[in-house]
Amino acid sequence: MHLPSLTPLPTLRPLSLQVQQEPSAETTEGTTISINCSHPNIKSNEFILWYRQLPGRGPTFLLSAHKGSKELRDPPGWLRVAADGRSSALWLARPRRGDVAVYYCALHLFPVEFWQLKVLPPFRHC
Repeated sequence: MHLPSLTPLPTLRPLSLQVQQEPSAETTEGTTISINCSHPNIKSNEFILWYRQLPGRGPTFLLSAHKGSKELRDPPGWLRVAADGRSSALWLARPRRGDVAVYYCALHLFPVEFWQLKVLPPFRHC
């Protein structure tokens, strides 16, 4: 069974292109695939964030990393960041039809988990 293309999109940061991805990637159901992202001008304090956008839905955060490898639970796979930080690859271990989506990466100063764990006090207008 052949899966339709998994389509990564480039992500822009104001005024300059910071990440680049191939326009599409294909695999067959159950066959591991790598979706690559190039970020040659990454700064030492930036994190690499990966998102997935299923057809007809908004993007959802998958995971973030600064270096090394990190496991991805849903869909099963992992993220590998090159030693120099200038590229990363999102590997989907056993993709299924339900994993067909737009996958894209972005750079940010903090990992998304930072906001998920931080509780802000209510805003008061004085």
